[in-house]
Amino acid sequence: MILGRVIGNVVSTIKLRVLEGYKILIVQPIDPNERPIGKSLLALDMVQAGEGDKVLVLDEGNSGRMILGDPMAPVRTVIVGIVDEVNRIDE
Repeated sequence: MILGRVIGNVVSTIKLRVLEGYKILIVQPIDPNERPIGKSLLALDMVQAGEGDKVLVLDEGNSGRMILGDPMAPVRTVIVGIVDEVNRIDE
């Protein structure tokens, strides 16, 4: 799982049939202190996230395909939650 922030969206007039009706969003991974880390990625939105939202991203193709209900869908990263708050317990 990846914690990230939605920084934009992808506009596509033509999509594969399995992706029709879903938004593709640009997500910047962040650390628990909300600092950007790593490269941004594209993720299929399953939770109606929007620009600026803090989200939880599943980055594993088989799980993404299971969520879509299509074992052949060309999907790897899927937004599965909108994060309200992050509480970190340091040892």
